[in-house]
Amino acid sequence: MTVTNPQVAGHDFLKGMYADGYFPDHSVDKVRAILVRLSERIERERPVDLAALYELTCAATDEINEVQDDFDDAGSEIESVARELIADEFGFIGEAYGFADADIEELIATRDW
Repeated sequence: MTVTNPQVAGHDFLKGMYADGYFPDHSVDKVRAILVRLSERIERERPVDLAALYELTCAATDEINEVQDDFDDAGSEIESVARELIADEFGFIGEAYGFADADIEELIATRDW
């Protein structure tokens, strides 16, 4: 499946992380892929309320939790700058799919980064 929402399809996910040499591109690529899959899943499943959206975003957050070792192995980590950038992307996705009132902390409630 391909993202069909034009706002999301044309978005440069994690631009700030790619621009910072501290974050290895191959690890950022994995987080980006998770965000794209989340967008595809939202389009496929069409959550009807915030609770349904939060289920999808927390599943994606759990996947990002698993990518932390990748960053560690490369001498990097999902630290404060990365946390903010990733959280902002979840907020962007929520808003792009009509959930402007989504709470970013709830979108990523299961994070351990």
